[in-house]
Amino acid sequence: MSQLSFDTLKLHAGYNPAEHNHAVSVPIYQTTAFTLETVKRSDDLFYFDSAESLYTRLSNPTTDVLDARLTALHPGATGAVTLSSGMAAVTYALLNVTAGKGRILATARSYGGTFDSFEQIFGDTSVQYDIVENPDDPSDFEKRIQDDTKVIFIESITNPNATILDIEAIANIAHKHGIPLIVDNTVATPYLLNPFEFGADVVVYSATKGLTGHGNVIAGAILENGKFNWKNGKFPQFDGKPHFLVSQQGVPRSFYDVFPETPFTGRIRAIHLNYLGGAIAPFNSYLVLLGIETLSERISKSVQSAEKIVEFLESREDVAWVNHPHAKKSPYKALAAKYFPKGAGAILSFGLKKNDRETIIKFLEAVKVFSFQANIGDAKSLIINPATTTHIELSDSIKKLADIHSDTIRLSIGLEDVNDLIADLTQAFEAIR
Repeated sequence: MSQLSFDTLKLHAGYNPAEHNHAVSVPIYQTTAFTLETVKRSDDLFYFDSAESLYTRLSNPTTDVLDARLTALHPGATGAVTLSSGMAAVTYALLNVTAGKGRILATARSYGGTFDSFEQIFGDTSVQYDIVENPDDPSDFEKRIQDDTKVIFIESITNPNATILDIEAIANIAHKHGIPLIVDNTVATPYLLNPFEFGADVVVYSATKGLTGHGNVIAGAILENGKFNWKNGKFPQFDGKPHFLVSQQGVPRSFYDVFPETPFTGRIRAIHLNYLGGAIAPFNSYLVLLGIETLSERISKSVQSAEKIVEFLESREDVAWVNHPHAKKSPYKALAAKYFPKGAGAILSFGLKKNDRETIIKFLEAVKVFSFQANIGDAKSLIINPATTTHIELSDSIKKLADIHSDTIRLSIGLEDVNDLIADLTQAFEAIR
């Protein structure tokens, strides 16, 4: 399987029909638990000596296929754990790396819920956070690292302005200081970018978005590549030997002992998924698998349409600015060429020259093909005003740092005929004249 191309892996990786009654489509194992059969098998399962399914909160055959397929779609990855939402993925990954102490280094160009979790979730622990004010300059990350900084967290393509950071340079800085780089790759999906190729240590997704692409499931995922040295002294939680990891012979074991290739996701599965319970439902795993089967085709068309819409918006006299790496004045063209040769995503933002609130409301409500909703990466094209919706959690000062203003309009381009989308925007422009 490892020698096959992306488009073949997205259809076949992680699944052998012979192991599932020769079912052509991955079966939905809609069950709470699995019979233990024998005491020996029970012991193997409860002592982590077997990876077979025990209880659907921890693992399920449908979800196991999804985990394996996502791993295969990220060459270099050693394991994945899928969860009930993208926010569960972000939160569990950061809980795992901080373990209640230290600092998170991030940028204001984060999804509103992610950013607010730094205060609302981690604020209840001893974890603090620092903000890189100029993330376009990698050296600014290094200036912000402190002795107790535990992680750098970034998005590969940011939402809503589609900015791109120099992932490889930031990864080098993180590793120089013995800390990991976590990349939220939601907007890009593995079709456009595999962050592990450029030094990321952990990758997270809201699988709700482009990975599934049909607006019918909430899901998240965390992947690792097993390369980061969690035993470098900064992360004692991986060296600990909790009682629940003791072997059947009574020998204490660490997470590295039990999960030698997947200590990060293994610890998440054993602790955060087990005790916080953000398990993905088997049917939702099935829906994500279905979405992945058309991932390349969907993303490719959406990107091509997004670029045409960028060009259309730039031609309009009533448009003040357009944010996307394909835009003529974008400062991210070089980074896009390096990291996104297949296109820099289908999310873009723009502003109207006449940008009073009444005009913006009229424009948002005038579209007929675009759907006014808080999602991205859907097969349908979407429109929204992020400042008072998806990023409402951000303070005014953080919104300013993120370059999100009251007049920002975000588009997520789907699979409709691009000429129909342009016509829809055209009639919306006419409506506000």
